[in-house]
Amino acid sequence: MTVQSPYEKLGVKETASFEEIQDAKKRLSDRYREDKKIVESIEAAYDAIIMDRLRLRAEGKIKVPDRIRFAEPAVKTPSPTTPLTENNSPSWGQDLISSPTRENILWPAGVFLTLGTWTSVAGEDPAMLSLPIALGFMATVYFLNRKENRFGRSLLIGFIGLVVAIALGNGLGNLLAAQGSGNLLSVEQFTSLVIFSFFWLISSFLR
Repeated sequence: MTVQSPYEKLGVKETASFEEIQDAKKRLSDRYREDKKIVESIEAAYDAIIMDRLRLRAEGKIKVPDRIRFAEPAVKTPSPTTPLTENNSPSWGQDLISSPTRENILWPAGVFLTLGTWTSVAGEDPAMLSLPIALGFMATVYFLNRKENRFGRSLLIGFIGLVVAIALGNGLGNLLAAQGSGNLLSVEQFTSLVIFSFFWLISSFLR
């Protein structure tokens, strides 16, 4: 297997300027920030390039800007790693699970609890049930978009959650109705409550 040079690991040419090298290091470090080993490899490749440039400066071949700094801790030689390339696959499907703050849990809970209460007392009028569901869908998209500022992805996740919740709510509601397990809520009202539960889970724990 061919071992990549430090320049190849950062995806720059050997004639690249210091600004281009630093930009490549920052871009790759941000992209792979959750993978410690890859980040260490990026830092090692960057340090190896700087060491090479300092050697060339000592030989009088180039001039190295005084602002160039080493990463901590400095690594003298990079270890062989998997080639680092730009990931051209869609990023909206990555890192789907969120670590919610208290605010991210309580605000959606308050909104969907209010809409669920509205549904419970609204009766079986389709118009009265459709309005809170529409508001819940918009609230879900808002809460998701606020986390990542990706409206298209937020819209898609909200729509998928709505479809799944409708199917599950209808199935469980009809099953309970067939078994005669109480008549407090209609199948439509029960489905609406399932939808709001899904909306809360999506808004709080996804991004």
